[in-house]
Amino acid sequence: MAAVRPLIGIPADLRVLGLHPFHVVGDKYARAVLDGAGGLPLLVPALAEELGMDELLARLDGMLFTGSASNVEPHHYSGPPSAPGTLHDPARDATTLPLIRKAVAAGMPVLGICRGFQEMNVAFGGTLHQKVHQVEGKFDHREDESRELDVQYGPAHEVILEQQGLLRRFAGQDRIMVNSLHSQGINRLGEELSIEARAPDGLVEAFRVTRAQAFAVAVQWHPEWRVMTNAFSRALFAAFGAAAGEYMHKKRLSHG
Repeated sequence: MAAVRPLIGIPADLRVLGLHPFHVVGDKYARAVLDGAGGLPLLVPALAEELGMDELLARLDGMLFTGSASNVEPHHYSGPPSAPGTLHDPARDATTLPLIRKAVAAGMPVLGICRGFQEMNVAFGGTLHQKVHQVEGKFDHREDESRELDVQYGPAHEVILEQQGLLRRFAGQDRIMVNSLHSQGINRLGEELSIEARAPDGLVEAFRVTRAQAFAVAVQWHPEWRVMTNAFSRALFAAFGAAAGEYMHKKRLSHG
């Protein structure tokens, strides 16, 4: 009999395709949960409080907060209005921000990627730069959208891993190369978060929730891209999946 896999929720974007709204998740994230974390991916619609978040979390063993083309609405962190034409997803914000807080409080393993990294920072009281490339002293961290995907998601710059950090242990070294496909970035780090990695320009690229009961990590880059071909990405998703599996087994024991 095959081993039972941990059930990992992936909150969706709400997008209008044609004339109808759809709840959508990128294929690469679902496959990274399946292949990299060894979990069973479950797409969570962006229905906010209508979901019954406590009931949902009682059925899950982990949560992956993904990247997206949309930005967190700046009123969530008392930021200035976005530039005209900025894509927002208020339904996703209303779903993910409370889910992050509830999941971490419940001791559930959590992994945030790109927008998910920014959401986690905002959920813990942090703020964002809306256009990092316009901040003095910071690099342009955006991808070249005119290039093919393998180039866009190719290695872009190093990150420096904190000496005593969790990611440093995964990497076995103090620097790794990462891709870079974001225009927003952390301005003020949220409360209860500890830096795990920085870009050479000082921008925070990874953090963990300091007092979380389980794995609670977020990264600004995209480790889900061809996850099984990158040693660090494999290690990151494997650790997330192992934590979700441990959470699942503890939950079963507690329920008899």
